Amino acid sequence: MAARHGDEDGPGSGAGPASHPTSSASASASTGSAGSGLASDPASRSGRSASASGPEGFGSAGSAPGGSAAASASGEPETIKTITLDDIRGAQKTLSGISRLTALEGSRYLSGLVGSPVHLKCENLQRTGSFKLRGGYVRISGLSPEERAAGVVAASAGNHAQGVALAASLLGVRSTVFMPEGAPLPKIAATRDYGAEVRLRGQIVDETMRAAQEYAERTGAVFIHPFDHPDIIAGQGTVGLEILEQCPEVRTVVVGIGGGGLAAGIAVAVKALRPDVRVVGVQAEGAAAYPPSLAAGRPVSIEAPVTMADGIKVGRPGDVPFQIIDDLVDEVRTVTEDELSSALLLCLERAKLVVEPAGASPVAALLSAPESFEGPVVAVLSGGNVDPLLMQRILRHGMAAAGRYLSLRLRLTDRPGALATLLGVLSTLDANVLDVSHVRTNPRLGLSEAEVELHLETKGTDHCEEVREALRGAGYTVMA
Repeated sequence: MAARHGDEDGPGSGAGPASHPTSSASASASTGSAGSGLASDPASRSGRSASASGPEGFGSAGSAPGGSAAASASGEPETIKTITLDDIRGAQKTLSGISRLTALEGSRYLSGLVGSPVHLKCENLQRTGSFKLRGGYVRISGLSPEERAAGVVAASAGNHAQGVALAASLLGVRSTVFMPEGAPLPKIAATRDYGAEVRLRGQIVDETMRAAQEYAERTGAVFIHPFDHPDIIAGQGTVGLEILEQCPEVRTVVVGIGGGGLAAGIAVAVKALRPDVRVVGVQAEGAAAYPPSLAAGRPVSIEAPVTMADGIKVGRPGDVPFQIIDDLVDEVRTVTEDELSSALLLCLERAKLVVEPAGASPVAALLSAPESFEGPVVAVLSGGNVDPLLMQRILRHGMAAAGRYLSLRLRLTDRPGALATLLGVLSTLDANVLDVSHVRTNPRLGLSEAEVELHLETKGTDHCEEVREALRGAGYTVMA
């Protein structure tokens, strides 16, 4: 479900005392070069070596501002524009009155696990429900009058679609957004509500992307890439400036990575002002293109990425963000589907925040290895657009991963009162029965047997095992 918090009212400030900006980020600018997108001492980043291009950039510093990478005949970029702190500060001015200064909320539970303060940067409460408005608006605002007249086109399963649609509407530009045919209905409706013409093409985002690019070639509309453009990265980098303003004592920033635009932008801003701050990227284990790419020293593709976190389900890093992440991000970790669903459940229950799986990935990393993060920590909740049906499945998955939801099948003698006896055993174990399915006719069952499938609410992994053992002890054959 698209999280739309007062979009028509314009930007507002985040709640809580931590959400008010201070001048500390500007005061700390002396620790880095105001015009450089790189840390002043690249070799100090946890053993990561400095880029061969030197500490002033990772591409052609002479490229025109806002320009995209020059493409070779093979389609690979030959030069990539340097993205600097000044670019991001310029983007921040462009976004004044457009994007929200989202709240920085403390998490007592995560702070207890990590052993130092943990704050959540709530981009799930940004206009359109994610950070994507930032980059989309900066990119479209930089188009020439002729380009604006031709309109813009984008491809997305949700967050980028809504960000581009709203940005284009605010700038008076016609937008067409291609979405997969199976995109959740709430996301399609929200994108249309923001003013875009929505066209459904393809079963997967790669097919949708090709359809959007073909439309751009045919009509002259400007294709707005979700992450592989300097203006997009500069816009997303404003999140990093806000983090330093809201939490000047931060030691670690944790952010999810798909194509890499958000992580790259944050890394440029943070490392330019505070090279001592550690930046950690997080990917879903089944869609982790960055670890093999970083090992190869260039973007490489992975086949058929699979994860519930569709916001970071990207099969190949972007050329522009890859070079930044290779230079500036200290570490890229992966998290499992169980860890993602547990993190989403924690955000909902403990922080009272609706967060999509991609947005919960930094929290998943904190849950998986809390002792490995130096605090204070800021975890970026990048988005909150999640389909209600998917949310229902994820919550059930998260409860199961946390040992609070138990599904099992067992066999019992098919006689009157047998089911009542079973339920009586469960009541003594303090297991809440959510659902019961009683099967008597099945080829695998004997004439005097019945099979029962149970869904139980439990109190943790120890309680789950206690329930299983008690049922076995009562003479039941537990199948799962």
